[in-house]
Amino acid sequence: MKAAIFDKVGNPLRIGERPDPTPEADEVVLRVAACGICGSDLHITEDPEPFGISGEFVLGHEIAGEVVAVGTKVTTLKTGDRVAVVPMRGCGHCERCNAGDPARCEDMTLIGGGYAEYVTVAARQCQILPDGVNVTDAALAEPLAVALHCVVRSGMKVGDSVAILGAGPIGLLVAFWARRMGASHVVMADLHDHQAERARALGATGFALSGDKLSENLADLCGGPPDIVFECVGKPGLLQAATEAVKLQGKVIGVGLCVGGDSWDPFVALSKEIDLIFSVFFHQRNEFGVALDALAEGARFAPQVLITDRIGLSPVPQIFESLRQRTTQCKVLIQPDIA
Repeated sequence: MKAAIFDKVGNPLRIGERPDPTPEADEVVLRVAACGICGSDLHITEDPEPFGISGEFVLGHEIAGEVVAVGTKVTTLKTGDRVAVVPMRGCGHCERCNAGDPARCEDMTLIGGGYAEYVTVAARQCQILPDGVNVTDAALAEPLAVALHCVVRSGMKVGDSVAILGAGPIGLLVAFWARRMGASHVVMADLHDHQAERARALGATGFALSGDKLSENLADLCGGPPDIVFECVGKPGLLQAATEAVKLQGKVIGVGLCVGGDSWDPFVALSKEIDLIFSVFFHQRNEFGVALDALAEGARFAPQVLITDRIGLSPVPQIFESLRQRTTQCKVLIQPDIA
């Protein structure tokens, strides 16, 4: 089968051939309908060691597709089923896995493999698509669930004001859920205004450019310092910026993946008595299905607005490299059946 392969830091991905997969007893093989390019994929190719990644690795964990083969012990799926994939693969039998939360399993691994024509996953990682959800759009379920988990973790209440640092895909989807769940103000901030129109289409009520007056600008657009600030970039200094912007006794939610460390002065957080909460992954049983339902046709503030490009495998190396620079591109879906 054809796949986009990561060899080593500094080299672009390359298109090559890999063996066609066969399922283990508890697995299924999917024909990949779509796989999203995630910011964490870019991080992995810059510093693969923390992720346990070595050469000739196929990236891609935002996967949706059609079942084309099933293992001998699989009873929950059949060939032809259209599914979205939960990328956290737990052991399948511990307390956390039995509770539908494989992300907290001690043996959890984060799978890849979606930048290819076919991928093998455990049957328990798959969720059959609800009626009205396009199988290629279903690749958005994973980032949608990540963003939903962020808002759930924040304890946001109807009427709260929310600010979001970073207008990338996760930040934009946090805005989507915050507005959908009743926030009074949803204000995004970014270094560039490339995504301002898209942010409003997903439910944001305002957009601010980051800079020296970020706290003042967010307060102006939120009707006062925001109740909750989500840090969705993962760059050094932004947890501090969020702490300075949030209201007295407000909440800062750390979402962005900051690889390599950060420096942070806790004095402002201490003096304001803020709650600092971190959020990663999502709950499979409680949140992934909700994310899929949000992709049904006719939903308000449709998450599909996030998608800017649908590409086949051949242009993946070039497009992947272009995403290292901020542009008007947002969520790129790899659809292997596109010539």
